[in-house]
Amino acid sequence: MTSSSTPSAPISRWRKKRWCGAAGVDKVKVVSDVLDTDFGLKYGIVIKERRYLRRSVFIVDRDGKLTYVNYLPILGEEPNYDEVINAAKDALK
Repeated sequence: MTSSSTPSAPISRWRKKRWCGAAGVDKVKVVSDVLDTDFGLKYGIVIKERRYLRRSVFIVDRDGKLTYVNYLPILGEEPNYDEVINAAKDALK
């Protein structure tokens, strides 16, 4: 889980970690891309005018291969979570 929020922002890394714990998610890395937006630039998800990261999903398999990508077309849109979970399960096979 990557964000362009600072740790003191309303959606901070701490809150994301808390969300992951409450949701029973323990295999997600939570990082901030606020300083140089390096991750966002490399993956094409920076909305430059606002320095926001477009909501997107990237799943990497055990070998480090990117197996699933979903760029959401609207900033506030949520991904199809069933699809994402199935893609994650497939990546772990």
